[in-house]
Amino acid sequence: MSLPLSTIALPLFPLRTVLMPGGVLSLRIFEPRYLDLVKRCARNGEGFGVCLIEDGHEAGAPARPTRVGTEARIVDFAMREDGLLGIAVEGERRFRVCTTSTQADGLVVAEALWLAAPPRLRVRPEHSFLVDLLKRMLERAGGAHAHAEPASFDDSDWVSCRLAELLPLALDQRQHLLEESDTAARLDALLRWLPLLA
Repeated sequence: MSLPLSTIALPLFPLRTVLMPGGVLSLRIFEPRYLDLVKRCARNGEGFGVCLIEDGHEAGAPARPTRVGTEARIVDFAMREDGLLGIAVEGERRFRVCTTSTQADGLVVAEALWLAAPPRLRVRPEHSFLVDLLKRMLERAGGAHAHAEPASFDDSDWVSCRLAELLPLALDQRQHLLEESDTAARLDALLRWLPLLA
Protein backbone atom coordinates (compact mmCIF):
# COMPACT_ATOMS: atom_id res chain seq x y z
CA MET A 1 0.00 0.00 0.00
CA SER A 2 1.51 3.35 -1.04
CA LEU A 3 1.81 6.17 1.43
CA PRO A 4 -0.07 9.41 0.71
CA LEU A 5 2.01 12.09 -0.95
CA SER A 6 2.98 14.93 1.36
CA THR A 7 4.00 18.42 0.34
CA ILE A 8 6.97 20.40 1.61
CA ALA A 9 7.27 24.16 2.11
CA LEU A 10 9.78 25.41 -0.46
CA PRO A 11 10.78 29.08 -0.86
CA LEU A 12 10.84 30.10 -4.53
CA PHE A 13 13.13 32.29 -6.61
CA PRO A 14 11.11 32.97 -9.80
CA LEU A 15 13.37 33.85 -12.74
CA ARG A 16 13.29 34.47 -16.48
CA THR A 17 15.23 31.26 -16.98
CA VAL A 18 14.85 27.50 -16.56
CA LEU A 19 17.25 25.62 -14.30
CA MET A 20 17.71 21.98 -15.32
CA PRO A 21 18.81 19.25 -12.88
CA GLY A 22 22.61 19.22 -12.87
CA GLY A 23 22.75 22.71 -14.34
CA VAL A 24 24.72 25.58 -12.83
CA LEU A 25 23.33 29.10 -12.64
CA SER A 26 24.91 32.37 -11.46
CA LEU A 27 22.67 34.86 -9.65
CA ARG A 28 23.03 38.45 -8.39
CA ILE A 29 21.28 38.90 -5.06
CA PHE A 30 20.16 42.37 -4.03
CA GLU A 31 16.54 42.30 -2.82
CA PRO A 32 16.19 41.89 0.97
CA ARG A 33 13.82 38.89 0.63
CA TYR A 34 16.40 36.98 -1.40
CA LEU A 35 19.36 38.09 0.73
CA ASP A 36 17.54 36.66 3.76
CA LEU A 37 16.71 33.50 1.81
CA VAL A 38 20.32 32.95 0.74
CA LYS A 39 21.62 33.52 4.27
CA ARG A 40 19.12 31.05 5.69
CA CYS A 41 19.86 28.41 3.04
CA ALA A 42 23.63 28.79 3.48
CA ARG A 43 23.33 28.56 7.27
CA ASN A 44 21.04 25.50 7.27
CA GLY A 45 22.35 23.71 4.18
CA GLU A 46 18.93 23.96 2.55
CA GLY A 47 17.90 24.56 -1.04
CA PHE A 48 15.28 26.77 -2.63
CA GLY A 49 13.15 26.42 -5.73
CA VAL A 50 13.89 28.06 -9.07
CA CYS A 51 10.85 28.43 -11.33
CA LEU A 52 10.33 30.14 -14.66
CA ILE A 53 8.19 33.27 -14.29
CA GLU A 54 4.76 32.80 -15.83
CA ASP A 55 3.60 36.33 -15.08
CA GLY A 56 5.45 39.26 -13.53
CA HIS A 57 9.06 40.34 -13.15
CA GLU A 58 12.21 39.14 -11.37
CA ALA A 59 12.38 42.21 -9.13
CA GLY A 60 9.63 44.09 -7.37
CA ALA A 61 6.15 42.64 -6.84
CA PRO A 62 5.97 38.84 -6.38
CA ALA A 63 5.85 37.01 -9.71
CA ARG A 64 3.65 34.02 -10.55
CA PRO A 65 5.83 30.93 -11.12
CA THR A 66 5.25 28.00 -13.45
CA ARG A 67 4.10 24.78 -11.86
CA VAL A 68 7.30 22.75 -12.28
CA GLY A 69 10.72 23.92 -11.13
CA THR A 70 14.08 22.68 -9.88
CA GLU A 71 15.60 22.73 -6.41
CA ALA A 72 18.73 24.90 -6.31
CA ARG A 73 21.64 24.32 -3.93
CA ILE A 74 24.22 27.04 -3.32
CA VAL A 75 27.67 25.83 -4.38
CA ASP A 76 29.62 29.11 -4.30
CA PHE A 77 29.24 32.78 -3.33
CA ALA A 78 31.31 35.94 -3.51
CA MET A 79 30.97 39.70 -3.35
CA ARG A 80 30.89 41.10 -6.88
CA GLU A 81 32.75 44.21 -8.09
CA ASP A 82 29.43 46.09 -8.14
CA GLY A 83 29.05 45.41 -4.40
CA LEU A 84 26.24 42.88 -4.82
CA LEU A 85 26.28 39.33 -3.53
CA GLY A 86 26.85 36.77 -6.27
CA ILE A 87 26.01 33.10 -5.84
CA ALA A 88 26.30 30.00 -8.00
CA VAL A 89 23.65 27.31 -7.62
CA GLU A 90 23.35 23.79 -8.95
CA GLY A 91 20.05 22.24 -9.97
CA GLU A 92 18.99 19.12 -8.10
CA ARG A 93 15.48 17.64 -7.80
CA ARG A 94 12.46 18.67 -9.84
CA PHE A 95 9.28 19.63 -8.01
CA ARG A 96 5.66 20.47 -8.75
CA VAL A 97 4.04 23.52 -7.17
CA CYS A 98 0.67 22.72 -5.62
CA THR A 99 -0.13 26.08 -4.05
CA THR A 100 1.76 29.28 -3.25
CA SER A 101 1.59 31.93 -0.56
CA THR A 102 3.43 35.22 -0.26
CA GLN A 103 5.20 36.28 2.94
CA ALA A 104 5.11 39.83 4.28
CA ASP A 105 8.55 40.52 2.73
CA GLY A 106 7.33 39.42 -0.73
CA LEU A 107 8.99 35.98 -0.73
CA VAL A 108 6.84 33.39 -2.51
CA VAL A 109 6.67 30.02 -0.73
CA ALA A 110 5.27 26.93 -2.43
CA GLU A 111 3.63 23.84 -1.06
CA ALA A 112 5.46 21.48 -3.41
CA LEU A 113 5.82 17.81 -4.27
CA TRP A 114 9.13 16.29 -5.29
CA LEU A 115 8.96 14.64 -8.70
CA ALA A 116 10.59 11.27 -9.22
CA ALA A 117 13.96 11.37 -10.93
CA PRO A 118 13.84 9.81 -14.41
CA PRO A 119 15.29 6.30 -14.54
CA ARG A 120 18.84 6.10 -15.86
CA LEU A 121 18.41 5.06 -19.49
CA ARG A 122 21.03 4.72 -22.20
CA VAL A 123 20.76 7.07 -25.17
CA ARG A 124 19.01 5.31 -28.04
CA PRO A 125 20.83 4.87 -31.38
CA GLU A 126 18.43 7.29 -33.09
CA HIS A 127 19.61 10.00 -30.69
CA SER A 128 23.36 9.47 -31.19
CA PHE A 129 23.55 12.61 -33.35
CA LEU A 130 22.50 14.64 -30.30
CA VAL A 131 25.33 13.14 -28.25
CA ASP A 132 27.86 14.15 -30.92
CA LEU A 133 26.32 17.62 -31.07
CA LEU A 134 26.55 17.99 -27.27
CA LYS A 135 30.21 16.95 -27.24
CA ARG A 136 31.04 19.56 -29.89
CA MET A 137 29.10 22.26 -28.05
CA LEU A 138 30.81 21.51 -24.74
CA GLU A 139 34.23 21.62 -26.42
CA ARG A 140 33.47 25.15 -27.61
CA ALA A 141 31.53 26.41 -24.59
CA GLY A 142 33.66 24.97 -21.80
CA GLY A 143 32.13 25.39 -18.38
CA ALA A 144 31.14 23.01 -15.60
CA HIS A 145 30.38 20.04 -17.86
CA ALA A 146 33.20 20.36 -20.40
CA HIS A 147 35.18 17.55 -18.75
CA ALA A 148 32.28 15.25 -17.88
CA GLU A 149 32.87 11.53 -17.48
CA PRO A 150 32.35 9.55 -20.72
CA ALA A 151 29.53 7.60 -19.03
CA SER A 152 27.51 10.83 -18.75
CA PHE A 153 27.10 10.89 -22.53
CA ASP A 154 25.32 7.51 -22.34
CA ASP A 155 22.70 8.90 -19.92
CA SER A 156 19.64 10.22 -21.79
CA ASP A 157 18.55 12.40 -18.83
CA TRP A 158 21.96 14.08 -18.53
CA VAL A 159 22.32 14.57 -22.30
CA SER A 160 18.84 16.08 -22.65
CA CYS A 161 19.40 18.45 -19.71
CA ARG A 162 22.73 19.69 -21.03
CA LEU A 163 21.32 20.26 -24.53
CA ALA A 164 18.37 22.13 -23.00
CA GLU A 165 20.90 24.53 -21.45
CA LEU A 166 23.16 24.99 -24.47
CA LEU A 167 20.82 25.09 -27.47
CA PRO A 168 19.16 28.44 -28.34
CA LEU A 169 15.70 27.31 -27.25
CA ALA A 170 12.75 29.47 -26.31
CA LEU A 171 11.92 29.52 -22.62
CA ASP A 172 8.69 27.60 -23.15
CA GLN A 173 10.67 24.87 -24.95
CA ARG A 174 13.11 24.59 -22.05
CA GLN A 175 10.19 24.46 -19.63
CA HIS A 176 8.59 21.69 -21.71
CA LEU A 177 11.81 19.65 -21.44
CA LEU A 178 11.97 20.20 -17.68
CA GLU A 179 8.38 19.03 -17.23
CA GLU A 180 8.83 15.96 -19.46
CA SER A 181 9.81 12.91 -17.37
CA ASP A 182 10.37 10.61 -20.37
CA THR A 183 13.96 11.36 -21.33
CA ALA A 184 13.65 9.70 -24.74
CA ALA A 185 10.68 11.99 -25.44
CA ARG A 186 12.88 14.97 -24.51
CA LEU A 187 15.48 13.89 -27.06
CA ASP A 188 12.75 13.31 -29.68
CA ALA A 189 11.55 16.88 -29.10
CA LEU A 190 15.09 18.23 -29.51
CA LEU A 191 15.46 16.38 -32.82
CA ARG A 192 12.19 17.94 -34.02
CA TRP A 193 13.23 21.43 -32.98
CA LEU A 194 16.80 21.38 -34.33
CA PRO A 195 15.90 22.32 -37.93
CA LEU A 196 14.04 25.36 -36.58
CA LEU A 197 16.98 26.62 -34.51
CA ALA A 198 19.32 27.44 -37.41
